[in-house]
Amino acid sequence: MHMPTMEQIFQETPSAADLGFVSARAFQFDEARIEQAFRLLANTDGMPRHRHRYMMEEAITTTDFPYLFGAIIDRELLARYRTWTADFWPFTRRLRASNFNTHSLHRLDGLSDPLPLVAEKGEYLVGVLGDKRYTYSVKKRGRQIDISWESLINDGMGAFSDISNRMADSAINTDQFQVTSLYSSATGPNVLLYGPPIDGITNVGALALTINNLQTTIEAMAEQPNPVTGLAMGVRAKYLVVPPALEFTARTILTSGLVQWTEVGAGAGIPVPTSNVIPQAGLQLVVNPWLPQVDTSGNVNTTWYLFADGMQGNAIGYGYLSGHETPEICMKSSDKVSVTGAPMSPFSGDFATDNVFYRVRAVVGGTQLDPRFTYSQVG
Repeated sequence: MHMPTMEQIFQETPSAADLGFVSARAFQFDEARIEQAFRLLANTDGMPRHRHRYMMEEAITTTDFPYLFGAIIDRELLARYRTWTADFWPFTRRLRASNFNTHSLHRLDGLSDPLPLVAEKGEYLVGVLGDKRYTYSVKKRGRQIDISWESLINDGMGAFSDISNRMADSAINTDQFQVTSLYSSATGPNVLLYGPPIDGITNVGALALTINNLQTTIEAMAEQPNPVTGLAMGVRAKYLVVPPALEFTARTILTSGLVQWTEVGAGAGIPVPTSNVIPQAGLQLVVNPWLPQVDTSGNVNTTWYLFADGMQGNAIGYGYLSGHETPEICMKSSDKVSVTGAPMSPFSGDFATDNVFYRVRAVVGGTQLDPRFTYSQVG
């Protein structure tokens, strides 16, 4: 069997230019060109391994391919990030910041109280309102990723095959960790939201997660007073947040139709069934795997939280820098030039180490808000 020479392989194989890889200055990032680059990366045409390798090696040396590859990574990252549904948004206020300065939020208490009677030709009296101010700011978070030129050559594009997913996951995990840190801390429930009475409100206890204790906590939330009038606000607990260790305990409580216990009197105990009304309360379970990462105390596996529906009020707020609501990825241009002075592909690496550099950035921030819309129990 006659083996083709390398020269014959290149003659039979369309060049990178034939696939649309032209000078970066002249290149237009239209959908067709990006699709061509993706087809080459994924080898959707099913080229033999040696042919695909030669094609990749040639494309990597062009000046435009790295930018095409960056566009593909950016799209994959955003697609993964945007399809992720965060379970904390239903009870978290979405914040926005126009810059890195400290921003303020104001809470007016007393606006929702019942309206007083106004007599005929009587004067409308000024209501008593309470004002509470909260502050927040956003900060940059990010990471640099470097891949050696040797890995690129040895593995083709395998070294980059999942880079977009990993970067998207890092942004997702950043959101989860930061939001969890707003209501939890290394020592347990965050004292900026729970603990000694805040604004005259007590929203922390030491009850284990049981049906009776859950009912007690729901009732305590409903009785939280308005700081101006002292009237009960009727806060309705909607979300039960637990660590993984309490998941099945919580599911049992939220789904069981009956509760059974034994009443012990003078004689033997008697099983007494009763209806479990907890499922009728409409609680939704949120299992937060980041609680054990944030809370490193000995009580993390028995600590649980209740939050009200965000439509009624928010205990925490979280958000992004305006115009930068999604993570951003960029690639470092090579600081090398050829001996003729021409710029070199970013895939050729930097001058000092030959490493190829990527960077991902997210700009986020959050704050604690109204403690009346949450309750924690350190079981």
